[in-house]
Amino acid sequence: MRICLVYDCLFPYTVGGAERWYRSLAERLVAAGHDVTYLTLTQWDPGVQPDLVGVDVRSVGPRMALYTDGGRRRIAPPLRFGLGVLAHLLRHGRRYDVVHTCSFPYFSLLAASLARPLGPRRSRYRLVVDWFEVWSRDYWREYLGRIGGRVGEAVQSLCAALPQHAFCFSELHASRLPGTPAILRGLYAAGRTPLSSAAPPPARPSDPPQPSDPPADPSVAPVVVFAARQIPEKRPIALVGAIATAAASVPGLRGVLFGDGPEHAAVLAEIARTAAPVQAPGMVAEERVAGELASAMCMALPSIREGYGMIVIESAALGVPSIVVRAPDNAAVELVDHGVNGFIAEPDELAAAIVAVHAAGAALRKTTRAWYADHAAELSIDASLGKVLASYGPSGG
Repeated sequence: MRICLVYDCLFPYTVGGAERWYRSLAERLVAAGHDVTYLTLTQWDPGVQPDLVGVDVRSVGPRMALYTDGGRRRIAPPLRFGLGVLAHLLRHGRRYDVVHTCSFPYFSLLAASLARPLGPRRSRYRLVVDWFEVWSRDYWREYLGRIGGRVGEAVQSLCAALPQHAFCFSELHASRLPGTPAILRGLYAAGRTPLSSAAPPPARPSDPPQPSDPPADPSVAPVVVFAARQIPEKRPIALVGAIATAAASVPGLRGVLFGDGPEHAAVLAEIARTAAPVQAPGMVAEERVAGELASAMCMALPSIREGYGMIVIESAALGVPSIVVRAPDNAAVELVDHGVNGFIAEPDELAAAIVAVHAAGAALRKTTRAWYADHAAELSIDASLGKVLASYGPSGG
């Protein structure tokens, strides 16, 4: 089949769950013998050829800053990307059997839908859409204000109403999407670590990874790891304060907050203000992230908004329990069985959750490893690949 993947970011030039999903999907589709084109914005330096073997990576827009200083998406790049996608599909849409796009940032989805009836002799590709998140009205208003939120919600509703085969990655967001979208759980690709400034690792085996051997007793040097983009929704500043508080009850406790973003300077300032035993080294080589996570007491993701929460799965594969917070827009709670592979805390109870993980000790690590072993097959990317290929049509497999 001839498949066009559409997303304005490409791993490892930008780092996130969606980027890694589309890169892994492209790799797996090529390995299965399909012809794959990847439409994106330019994110690499001049003269650099994107390293995605067997995939025709096409830039349909220039390099642009995707985020404001406050960590929110700028409007110009999605508009420019949407126009680029529209132009490409108007010219080349007839050669594709499937166009598979992310719903966000919406204009590319609108373009892919619009190009079908307007293309030369009408393009007849199947439109497949991944909905990592479906924002609520309250969150739209919080994010863009009363007027801007109404506009954003209207655009999202328009995109949801378009003819498409829809996938969601959580029950939370599927419940907000009209119809009955299929649920994909398998995003985890063996060998990937959450953040990396290095080149992507080589191809992973198709079998889900086996839990690693347990590290040394975590009570010797208890470590809390955070690995995510440092933006307000992820709440890294709150985690600094929680670690500082928990350190009074957990001797030797320290935290390592990996990642960069608009909150990074404020995180460093909070560390200095509270004298918390926390490091925030920014973006580092993936070997360091992998090493810290593998030997961590726990992974903490205090985010109030997640479409999935892949880091929870990556941690569980290492036998490392997770702390997530209960919030209306946080789908990561679906990946944690409270007291089995971690804890679900109220947003203001992070410190207590850290202390609880320490008190649970090796028993919690054992049940975390068992939880992952029980769910590994359904949580691997190969589990989702079959559903994706089936959505492409009779010849998808």
